[in-house]
Amino acid sequence: MSQRNKATHPSTGDATPGETREVTTEAEAGVGSVVDTNSSAGAAAVTRVFGIRHHGPGSARSLRHALEEFRPDAILIEGPADADPLVGFVAADTMAPPVALLAYVPDSPARAAFWPFAVFSPEWQAMRYGVEHAVPVRFCDLPATNVLAAGDDARGGGSDPLAALASAAGYDDAERWWDAVVESVPDSAAFEAIIEAMAALRDDAPHSAAGTTTPTTDAPPHLGAPAPVETDIPGPVSALPVDAPDTDEKRLAATGFELPAADRPDAAIAPLIVDHHTVVREAHMRQVMRRVLKGGAKRLAVVCGAWHAPALVEPLGPAAPDMRLLKGLPKTKAALTWVPWTHSRLAAGSGYGAGVTSPGWYHHLFTETERPVARWLTKVAGVLRSHDLPVSSAHIIEAVRLADTLAALRGRPLPGLSEVTEAVRSVMCGGDETMLRLVIDELVVGETLGGVPEDTPTVPLAADLRARARTLRLKQEALARTVDLDLRKERDVERSHLLHRLRLLGIGWGTPTTGEVRSTGTFRETWTLRWEPEFEVRIVEAAVWGTTLRTAAETKILDTASRDDVTVTALADALETALLADLGGATEGLISRLEAAAALDHDVTHLLGALPGLTRTLRYGDVRGTDTKALAHVADGLLVRICAGLPGAVTGLDTDAAQALRTQIDAAHTAISTRDDEHSSTEWLATLQRIADRDDVHGAIAGRAVRLLCDAERIDDADSARRLAAALSVGNTPAAKAAWIDGFLGGRGLLLVHDRELLRRIDEWLRELNEDQFVATLPLLRRTFGSFESGERRAISQALRDTGSAPTTSDDLTAVDPIRGQLALRAATAILGAAG
Repeated sequence: MSQRNKATHPSTGDATPGETREVTTEAEAGVGSVVDTNSSAGAAAVTRVFGIRHHGPGSARSLRHALEEFRPDAILIEGPADADPLVGFVAADTMAPPVALLAYVPDSPARAAFWPFAVFSPEWQAMRYGVEHAVPVRFCDLPATNVLAAGDDARGGGSDPLAALASAAGYDDAERWWDAVVESVPDSAAFEAIIEAMAALRDDAPHSAAGTTTPTTDAPPHLGAPAPVETDIPGPVSALPVDAPDTDEKRLAATGFELPAADRPDAAIAPLIVDHHTVVREAHMRQVMRRVLKGGAKRLAVVCGAWHAPALVEPLGPAAPDMRLLKGLPKTKAALTWVPWTHSRLAAGSGYGAGVTSPGWYHHLFTETERPVARWLTKVAGVLRSHDLPVSSAHIIEAVRLADTLAALRGRPLPGLSEVTEAVRSVMCGGDETMLRLVIDELVVGETLGGVPEDTPTVPLAADLRARARTLRLKQEALARTVDLDLRKERDVERSHLLHRLRLLGIGWGTPTTGEVRSTGTFRETWTLRWEPEFEVRIVEAAVWGTTLRTAAETKILDTASRDDVTVTALADALETALLADLGGATEGLISRLEAAAALDHDVTHLLGALPGLTRTLRYGDVRGTDTKALAHVADGLLVRICAGLPGAVTGLDTDAAQALRTQIDAAHTAISTRDDEHSSTEWLATLQRIADRDDVHGAIAGRAVRLLCDAERIDDADSARRLAAALSVGNTPAAKAAWIDGFLGGRGLLLVHDRELLRRIDEWLRELNEDQFVATLPLLRRTFGSFESGERRAISQALRDTGSAPTTSDDLTAVDPIRGQLALRAATAILGAAG
């Protein structure tokens, strides 16, 4: 790098008299070092800027070596300047990356932003160096108070400065070029070339006017906040020369990844623009540098994205222009903390563009310095063996040889992810992309959840969740895990309460699912647990309801129930949820609100929709030891109103409305039968009897009422047969007949298998239909018989073949066929003659 005595920064102009900065030679102070003749102590202060790629293991390793050589007494890192108090937590034993800085607006927690770090992030290694060597570490980028206030429109910079460099080097993919020249050859001297290359690019790049931005497609906003992670340095993928047998795009797609649109061979390189947002950020970084140098720092190390490095290496110039740029920036109140993060959230394909398509691979490269390829392929073999796939030691040896050969053919010093993936595909997977996908999901991307210390500042609700989870031995994990809860055990009941409270607060750590252990009772629950980093923000959002999970859930559910537009069904569901979550403080209020809403609601369908939920609540109360007397009173009142209004609500319905009401009647019948209360069952069956006896009821409902009464033994088979015959009489249309049959048989195909008389009657009716009538009723009949299971349909067909459609009469049994009789007599005579 050439020596510059009077470099000029785009936003500050030439150095002014009295503020001259002299750049030392490389031998004296290292690349990009600056001697500050105006430091407070009067002695020369040396500054070195390290332009890195965020989440790059090669950059991280090179930076660590460079810091060991430079021995700084102060370190500045690109990140929110108001997060300085959190740096000390990096030294804690329980701080395990991947982690992220979370900033949010206390009054509007949905407005939040993350700054993620992995163990292979250069910024993380700089922080680790600082705490290990007692070197002060600070952040120098715009504070979160400005980032959160600025909004999404403040971000800019959609161009990729590496695309031009990669194109000049003969690469059609900027990320692979960076991987080949930097990541694969860790060397502290690489920072010299990085700064010089970026300086050349910035010299030719135009500057956007204040207040304007360049649209960006990388690093989309996360949770409505501007994504703070730098995207000017692309995420890591494997390097691959352009003279390889196949195109880079095809080979990358074969490994399960996709090139960004701007990096594809047929895409034009976007023009480089130093947008106003970037200029403002760099002005703040320089101001922080000035304060640190004025505070007495003699050897200052600055770690930033490579695109910003030239703006910080050059003489800082006067502070006045930077102060004007920073004056009047929007601000808002912000709170910051550390939260766990995951490798999958570092992947660009996860919806949060941190720029790392293969975090598991890069974590391996950074942590395994000895024979990384052989160790990686050994891990691959372990993954495949865990899925019962045959992989031997010979496969590993051959895969290592193939990866090394591919790297040599492509002029790479070591095999990259492309070479390793091709070796796995060819040798271990036999070309099977499904097997390769297992490796990509579990190793290349991986799913590792970090951890933060218990004393990390957070809202009281998050602290309560941590304490409860620790007490109940529920571990936050990134991989999905199924948990079966036995509600007869106290700890499992408390776990159930916790998970239901979290779901009520919008924190879906647990999802109810169907377990492998089948049970018809209510004493078992099965949950799928998976922790997502976004839940940290939702916890902050939920903190407005209370300081503990119980009080927050009670407050929120009561607030929801107090709204004017809440329905009876929604209130019944809320009451069920409150019982499942053991929210005793909310139960009385919900019951009162439900009684009031039911008294004012004249829509029978609303009351029918609420009844099953109340019945389930009564059942859960029996298992969990909850007092259900008040609930039983509400359910009884609800049933009285249903029985009074249902007979009048079933008339004048079209087909769609009748089908919907029939579904509700089925659910209510099941709920009442489950409750097993004699008075309730008697009142309900009497109501069904009145419906079945009416002539102005849609066939789907009338037929279902007859079926339910028959199942409850309120009418016998002869009565149901008479009603069926009446429904199929000449006076009804074919569509009405089909609707009645659908209501009577819907979902109960075994009736036709065991009741041959019923089968005969329906078959006779079908035979009597003419072609037009049959075509008109066919759709409804197909829906009816289509709802039967395949085994039931086969049994019905077999019954028709065995018995036929016509009844067997006594005349058929006594009729004699003379021809067959003569044949039988001849056969008998021949047999007797032979015997004589």
